[in-house]
Amino acid sequence: MAYDLDQLLEAMLENGASDLHLHVGRPPSLRINGDIVPLEGPALVSAETEALAARIVPAHLRERLTREGGCDFAFAFQKKGRLRCNAFRATGETGLVLRLLPTRMFTLEQLRLPPVIKDQLRRARGLVLVTGPTGSGKSTTLASMIDWINQHESGHIITLEDPIEYVHPHKKCTVTQREVGPDMPSFAEGVRAALRQDPDVILIGEMRDLETIEAALTAAETGHLVLGTLHTSGAARTIERIVDAFPTGSRDQVQVQLASSLSMVISQSLLHTLDDRRVAAFEILINTVGVAAKIRDKKTFQIASDIETGAARGMRSLDADLLSLLAQGVVSEEEVYNYCQDPEAIRARIGGKGSANS
Repeated sequence: MAYDLDQLLEAMLENGASDLHLHVGRPPSLRINGDIVPLEGPALVSAETEALAARIVPAHLRERLTREGGCDFAFAFQKKGRLRCNAFRATGETGLVLRLLPTRMFTLEQLRLPPVIKDQLRRARGLVLVTGPTGSGKSTTLASMIDWINQHESGHIITLEDPIEYVHPHKKCTVTQREVGPDMPSFAEGVRAALRQDPDVILIGEMRDLETIEAALTAAETGHLVLGTLHTSGAARTIERIVDAFPTGSRDQVQVQLASSLSMVISQSLLHTLDDRRVAAFEILINTVGVAAKIRDKKTFQIASDIETGAARGMRSLDADLLSLLAQGVVSEEEVYNYCQDPEAIRARIGGKGSANS
Protein backbone atom coordinates (compact mmCIF):
# COMPACT_ATOMS: atom_id res chain seq x y z
CA MET A 1 0.00 0.00 0.00
CA ALA A 2 1.09 3.58 -0.61
CA TYR A 3 0.48 6.04 2.18
CA ASP A 4 -1.59 9.13 1.40
CA LEU A 5 -0.37 12.31 3.08
CA ASP A 6 -3.86 13.76 3.51
CA GLN A 7 -4.99 10.61 5.32
CA LEU A 8 -1.92 10.74 7.57
CA LEU A 9 -2.63 14.37 8.43
CA GLU A 10 -6.26 13.49 9.14
CA ALA A 11 -5.01 10.79 11.51
CA MET A 12 -2.92 13.43 13.30
CA LEU A 13 -5.98 15.59 13.86
CA GLU A 14 -8.25 12.71 14.87
CA ASN A 15 -5.76 11.40 17.45
CA GLY A 16 -4.75 14.77 18.86
CA ALA A 17 -1.13 14.18 17.84
CA SER A 18 1.48 16.92 18.02
CA ASP A 19 3.86 15.40 15.45
CA LEU A 20 3.92 13.01 12.50
CA HIS A 21 7.13 11.02 11.92
CA LEU A 22 7.90 9.55 8.50
CA HIS A 23 11.02 7.37 8.53
CA VAL A 24 12.13 4.62 6.16
CA GLY A 25 11.83 1.19 7.78
CA ARG A 26 9.04 2.16 10.19
CA PRO A 27 5.31 2.78 9.74
CA PRO A 28 4.20 6.42 9.96
CA SER A 29 4.14 7.32 13.64
CA LEU A 30 2.34 9.91 15.75
CA ARG A 31 3.50 11.63 18.91
CA ILE A 32 0.50 11.50 21.24
CA ASN A 33 0.81 12.90 24.78
CA GLY A 34 4.58 12.67 24.52
CA ASP A 35 4.77 9.08 23.27
CA ILE A 36 5.53 8.03 19.68
CA VAL A 37 2.90 5.54 18.50
CA PRO A 38 3.20 3.76 15.11
CA LEU A 39 0.10 3.59 12.93
CA GLU A 40 -1.11 0.25 11.67
CA GLY A 41 0.40 -0.64 8.33
CA PRO A 42 3.66 -1.61 6.64
CA ALA A 43 6.97 0.15 7.13
CA LEU A 44 7.71 3.04 4.82
CA VAL A 45 10.12 2.41 1.96
CA SER A 46 12.51 4.87 0.38
CA ALA A 47 10.33 5.62 -2.64
CA GLU A 48 7.40 6.55 -0.38
CA THR A 49 9.26 9.06 1.76
CA GLU A 50 10.83 10.54 -1.39
CA ALA A 51 7.36 10.94 -2.91
CA LEU A 52 5.92 12.46 0.25
CA ALA A 53 8.80 14.93 0.44
CA ALA A 54 8.46 15.84 -3.24
CA ARG A 55 4.82 16.73 -2.63
CA ILE A 56 5.37 19.23 0.18
CA VAL A 57 8.98 20.51 0.10
CA PRO A 58 8.85 23.97 -1.56
CA ALA A 59 10.71 24.26 -4.85
CA HIS A 60 13.19 26.81 -3.49
CA LEU A 61 14.25 24.39 -0.71
CA ARG A 62 14.76 21.19 -2.71
CA GLU A 63 18.32 22.07 -3.61
CA ARG A 64 19.08 22.84 0.05
CA LEU A 65 17.69 19.45 1.11
CA THR A 66 20.05 17.77 -1.35
CA ARG A 67 23.04 20.02 -0.66
CA GLU A 68 22.79 20.50 3.12
CA GLY A 69 20.81 17.41 4.09
CA GLY A 70 17.84 19.21 5.61
CA CYS A 71 15.40 22.12 5.43
CA ASP A 72 12.51 23.63 7.39
CA PHE A 73 9.26 25.02 6.07
CA ALA A 74 5.60 25.42 6.98
CA PHE A 75 2.41 24.78 5.04
CA ALA A 76 -1.36 24.76 5.48
CA PHE A 77 -3.41 21.55 5.42
CA GLN A 78 -6.61 22.56 3.65
CA LYS A 79 -8.33 24.87 6.18
CA LYS A 80 -7.80 22.48 9.07
CA GLY A 81 -4.41 23.49 10.36
CA ARG A 82 -0.88 24.67 9.70
CA LEU A 83 2.19 22.49 10.06
CA ARG A 84 5.90 23.09 10.49
CA CYS A 85 8.00 20.47 8.72
CA ASN A 86 11.62 19.39 8.80
CA ALA A 87 12.73 17.30 5.82
CA PHE A 88 16.11 15.59 6.21
CA ARG A 89 18.50 13.02 4.85
CA ALA A 90 19.68 10.20 7.16
CA THR A 91 21.76 7.18 6.10
CA GLY A 92 21.03 8.14 2.52
CA GLU A 93 17.25 8.14 2.97
CA THR A 94 14.73 10.97 3.14
CA GLY A 95 12.72 11.47 6.31
CA LEU A 96 10.12 13.97 7.47
CA VAL A 97 8.86 15.24 10.82
CA LEU A 98 5.72 17.40 10.74
CA ARG A 99 4.51 19.38 13.76
CA LEU A 100 0.92 20.60 14.03
CA LEU A 101 0.80 24.26 15.00
CA PRO A 102 -2.02 25.55 17.20
CA THR A 103 -4.95 26.85 15.17
CA ARG A 104 -5.50 29.80 17.49
CA MET A 105 -3.35 32.15 19.46
CA PHE A 106 -3.12 31.68 23.21
CA THR A 107 -3.56 34.74 25.35
CA LEU A 108 -0.73 35.73 27.65
CA GLU A 109 -2.96 34.76 30.60
CA GLN A 110 -3.55 31.30 29.14
CA LEU A 111 0.20 30.84 28.92
CA ARG A 112 0.47 31.82 32.62
CA LEU A 113 2.58 34.89 31.89
CA PRO A 114 2.31 37.71 34.49
CA PRO A 115 0.92 41.20 33.76
CA VAL A 116 4.44 42.70 33.77
CA ILE A 117 4.93 41.13 30.33
CA LYS A 118 2.41 43.58 28.88
CA ASP A 119 4.30 46.49 30.42
CA GLN A 120 7.45 45.36 28.62
CA LEU A 121 5.58 44.91 25.32
CA ARG A 122 4.26 48.48 25.55
CA ARG A 123 7.79 49.86 25.55
CA ALA A 124 8.98 51.71 22.46
CA ARG A 125 12.41 50.11 22.55
CA GLY A 126 14.33 47.23 24.06
CA LEU A 127 15.31 43.61 23.55
CA VAL A 128 12.92 40.87 24.72
CA LEU A 129 14.39 37.36 24.58
CA VAL A 130 12.43 34.11 24.77
CA THR A 131 14.76 31.17 25.36
CA GLY A 132 14.64 27.44 25.90
CA PRO A 133 15.48 24.16 24.18
CA THR A 134 13.90 23.03 20.93
CA GLY A 135 10.25 22.12 21.46
CA SER A 136 9.80 24.21 24.61
CA GLY A 137 7.09 26.42 23.12
CA LYS A 138 9.14 29.53 22.31
CA SER A 139 7.33 30.11 18.99
CA THR A 140 3.94 29.91 20.72
CA THR A 141 4.99 32.43 23.36
CA LEU A 142 6.35 34.85 20.78
CA ALA A 143 3.25 34.51 18.60
CA SER A 144 1.07 35.35 21.59
CA MET A 145 3.19 38.41 22.33
CA ILE A 146 2.96 39.62 18.73
CA ASP A 147 -0.79 39.02 18.77
CA TRP A 148 -1.17 41.05 21.98
CA ILE A 149 0.77 43.96 20.48
CA ASN A 150 -1.27 43.63 17.29
CA GLN A 151 -4.50 43.91 19.28
CA HIS A 152 -3.54 46.66 21.73
CA GLU A 153 -0.90 48.89 20.13
CA SER A 154 -0.64 50.66 16.78
CA GLY A 155 2.40 50.55 14.52
CA HIS A 156 4.32 48.36 12.11
CA ILE A 157 5.31 44.82 13.15
CA ILE A 158 7.90 42.99 11.04
CA THR A 159 8.46 39.28 11.66
CA LEU A 160 11.55 37.52 10.30
CA GLU A 161 11.07 33.75 10.40
CA ASP A 162 12.41 30.43 9.14
CA PRO A 163 9.77 29.28 8.38
CA ILE A 164 6.66 31.42 8.97
CA GLU A 165 4.64 29.43 11.49
CA TYR A 166 1.80 31.63 12.74
CA VAL A 167 0.05 33.91 10.28
CA HIS A 168 -0.80 37.30 11.82
CA PRO A 169 -3.58 39.31 10.13
CA HIS A 170 -3.52 43.09 10.28
CA LYS A 171 -5.38 44.30 13.39
CA LYS A 172 -4.41 47.56 15.08
CA CYS A 173 -0.96 47.11 13.55
CA THR A 174 0.30 46.61 10.03
CA VAL A 175 2.07 43.24 10.00
CA THR A 176 4.80 42.29 7.51
CA GLN A 177 5.92 38.65 7.67
CA ARG A 178 9.13 37.66 5.86
CA GLU A 179 10.68 34.22 5.49
CA VAL A 180 14.34 33.28 5.13
CA GLY A 181 14.77 31.93 1.61
CA PRO A 182 11.92 33.26 -0.50
CA ASP A 183 11.87 36.77 1.06
CA MET A 184 15.38 37.41 2.41
CA PRO A 185 18.78 35.64 2.39
CA SER A 186 19.33 35.57 6.18
CA PHE A 187 18.05 36.80 9.53
CA ALA A 188 20.84 39.38 9.75
CA GLU A 189 20.02 40.84 6.35
CA GLY A 190 16.33 40.77 7.27
CA VAL A 191 17.01 42.89 10.37
CA ARG A 192 19.11 45.37 8.41
CA ALA A 193 16.38 45.67 5.77
CA ALA A 194 13.68 45.99 8.45
CA LEU A 195 15.36 49.12 9.81
CA ARG A 196 14.63 50.77 6.44
CA GLN A 197 10.95 49.78 6.54
CA ASP A 198 9.77 52.07 9.36
CA PRO A 199 9.24 49.32 11.97
CA ASP A 200 8.04 49.66 15.54
CA VAL A 201 8.44 45.98 16.46
CA ILE A 202 10.84 43.43 14.92
CA LEU A 203 10.51 39.72 15.65
CA ILE A 204 13.63 37.66 14.91
CA GLY A 205 12.74 33.97 14.73
CA GLU A 206 16.21 32.82 15.73
CA MET A 207 19.32 34.72 16.79
CA ARG A 208 21.61 31.96 15.65
CA ASP A 209 24.85 33.78 14.74
CA LEU A 210 27.00 36.77 15.63
CA GLU A 211 25.78 38.84 12.68
CA THR A 212 22.13 38.45 13.70
CA ILE A 213 22.81 39.12 17.40
CA GLU A 214 24.75 42.25 16.47
CA ALA A 215 21.93 43.48 14.22
CA ALA A 216 19.36 42.79 16.95
CA LEU A 217 21.30 44.80 19.55
CA THR A 218 21.65 47.69 17.11
CA ALA A 219 17.92 47.65 16.34
CA ALA A 220 17.02 47.62 20.06
CA GLU A 221 19.47 50.46 20.76
CA THR A 222 18.13 52.65 17.96
CA GLY A 223 14.56 52.83 19.21
CA HIS A 224 12.79 49.60 18.28
CA LEU A 225 11.18 46.83 20.29
CA VAL A 226 12.99 43.64 19.25
CA LEU A 227 11.75 40.16 20.16
CA GLY A 228 14.05 37.21 19.56
CA THR A 229 14.84 33.63 20.54
CA LEU A 230 17.94 31.77 21.65
CA HIS A 231 18.45 28.08 22.34
CA THR A 232 19.65 28.65 25.89
CA SER A 233 18.29 27.78 29.32
CA GLY A 234 18.19 30.37 32.08
CA ALA A 235 18.53 34.14 31.99
CA ALA A 236 22.15 34.27 33.15
CA ARG A 237 23.27 31.71 30.56
CA THR A 238 21.38 33.63 27.88
CA ILE A 239 23.29 36.83 28.65
CA GLU A 240 26.59 34.92 28.72
CA ARG A 241 25.75 33.27 25.38
CA ILE A 242 25.21 36.66 23.73
CA VAL A 243 28.42 38.13 25.14
CA ASP A 244 30.47 35.02 24.27
CA ALA A 245 29.31 35.19 20.65
CA PHE A 246 31.48 38.31 20.18
CA PRO A 247 35.27 38.46 19.82
CA THR A 248 37.10 38.93 23.11
CA GLY A 249 38.13 42.49 22.34
CA SER A 250 34.58 43.73 21.89
CA ARG A 251 32.87 41.99 24.81
CA ASP A 252 33.16 44.92 27.22
CA GLN A 253 31.32 47.13 24.74
CA VAL A 254 28.68 44.44 24.15
CA GLN A 255 28.03 44.15 27.89
CA VAL A 256 27.40 47.90 28.05
CA GLN A 257 25.09 47.63 25.02
CA LEU A 258 23.22 44.71 26.51
CA ALA A 259 22.90 46.36 29.92
CA SER A 260 21.19 49.37 28.33
CA SER A 261 19.09 47.65 25.64
CA LEU A 262 17.91 44.42 27.31
CA SER A 263 14.32 44.61 28.46
CA MET A 264 13.43 41.08 29.58
CA VAL A 265 14.45 37.43 29.34
CA ILE A 266 11.84 34.67 29.45
CA SER A 267 13.31 31.19 29.74
CA GLN A 268 10.86 28.34 29.44
CA SER A 269 10.46 24.57 29.58
CA LEU A 270 7.49 22.51 28.43
CA LEU A 271 6.22 19.90 30.90
CA HIS A 272 3.70 17.07 30.87
CA THR A 273 0.71 17.66 33.13
CA LEU A 274 -1.05 15.04 35.23
CA ASP A 275 -3.97 15.04 32.77
CA ASP A 276 -1.74 14.38 29.73
CA ARG A 277 -1.56 17.94 28.49
CA ARG A 278 1.43 20.27 28.18
CA VAL A 279 2.18 23.35 30.29
CA ALA A 280 5.07 25.80 30.15
CA ALA A 281 7.10 26.72 33.22
CA PHE A 282 8.88 30.07 33.08
CA GLU A 283 11.87 31.91 34.48
CA ILE A 284 11.37 35.66 34.02
CA LEU A 285 14.11 38.28 34.36
CA ILE A 286 13.30 41.99 34.13
CA ASN A 287 16.28 44.27 33.48
CA THR A 288 16.34 46.53 36.54
CA VAL A 289 19.07 49.00 37.49
CA GLY A 290 20.67 46.29 39.64
CA VAL A 291 20.56 43.67 36.88
CA ALA A 292 22.02 46.13 34.35
CA ALA A 293 24.91 46.84 36.73
CA LYS A 294 25.66 43.12 37.05
CA ILE A 295 25.67 42.73 33.25
CA ARG A 296 28.11 45.66 32.86
CA ASP A 297 30.31 44.40 35.71
CA LYS A 298 30.46 40.79 34.38
CA LYS A 299 28.60 39.46 37.42
CA THR A 300 25.84 37.58 35.64
CA PHE A 301 26.31 34.69 38.10
CA GLN A 302 24.62 36.96 40.68
CA ILE A 303 21.50 37.53 38.59
CA ALA A 304 19.76 34.49 40.10
CA SER A 305 19.51 36.37 43.41
CA ASP A 306 17.84 39.33 41.65
CA ILE A 307 15.27 36.94 40.18
CA GLU A 308 14.63 35.34 43.59
CA THR A 309 14.02 38.71 45.26
CA GLY A 310 12.26 40.34 42.31
CA ALA A 311 8.78 38.81 42.61
CA ALA A 312 7.24 42.21 43.31
CA ARG A 313 8.59 43.41 39.96
CA GLY A 314 7.14 40.39 38.14
CA MET A 315 10.25 38.22 38.14
CA ARG A 316 10.01 34.49 38.64
CA SER A 317 12.57 31.71 39.00
CA LEU A 318 12.01 28.47 37.12
CA ASP A 319 12.11 26.41 40.30
CA ALA A 320 9.56 28.66 42.02
CA ASP A 321 7.26 28.29 39.01
CA LEU A 322 7.70 24.51 39.06
CA LEU A 323 6.79 24.40 42.75
CA SER A 324 3.72 26.53 42.02
CA LEU A 325 2.59 24.07 39.34
CA LEU A 326 3.21 21.19 41.76
CA ALA A 327 1.22 22.89 44.54
CA GLN A 328 -1.68 23.44 42.13
CA GLY A 329 -1.71 19.73 41.25
CA VAL A 330 -0.85 20.42 37.61
CA VAL A 331 2.41 18.43 37.34
CA SER A 332 4.01 15.53 39.18
CA GLU A 333 7.05 15.66 41.43
CA GLU A 334 8.89 13.63 38.81
CA GLU A 335 8.35 16.37 36.21
CA VAL A 336 9.55 18.98 38.71
CA TYR A 337 12.78 17.07 39.26
CA ASN A 338 13.20 16.52 35.52
CA TYR A 339 13.25 20.25 34.80
CA CYS A 340 14.38 22.03 37.97
CA GLN A 341 17.67 23.90 38.22
CA ASP A 342 18.49 23.06 41.86
CA PRO A 343 17.27 19.54 42.78
CA GLU A 344 18.66 19.77 46.33
CA ALA A 345 16.75 22.98 47.07
CA ILE A 346 13.60 21.50 45.55
CA ARG A 347 14.00 18.37 47.67
CA ALA A 348 14.34 20.48 50.78
CA ARG A 349 11.17 22.42 49.89
CA ILE A 350 8.97 19.40 49.27
CA GLY A 351 10.57 17.00 51.71
CA GLY A 352 12.20 14.71 49.16
CA LYS A 353 9.16 12.50 48.90
CA GLY A 354 8.64 10.62 45.68
CA SER A 355 11.41 12.44 43.85
CA ALA A 356 12.75 11.11 40.60
CA ASN A 357 16.27 11.24 41.97
CA SER A 358 15.76 9.77 45.43
